Amino acid sequence: MKAGIHPKYESVVFWDQSSDFKFLTKSTMSSKETIKWEDGKEYPVIKIEVSSASHPFYTGKKMFLDTAGRVEKFMNKYKKK
Repeated sequence: MKAGIHPKYESVVFWDQSSDFKFLTKSTMSSKETIKWEDGKEYPVIKIEVSSASHPFYTGKKMFLDTAGRVEKFMNKYKKK
């Protein structure tokens, strides 16, 4: 393999903001923000809106997830003038 062309593969914490669920995994994504994990080490944290802890398919619960204001964007785009 060529050296220097592959992204850095490191441990990262993903934080589901809607359900306050965090999990540690490896990823090529990176962040300037860090968080202290259960093992006492600091890891970069990636904030996400939906994970298996909050997605209705995995939880079996109907939830209203409109964090980005999609309905308002649609209404503004297609309202009659």
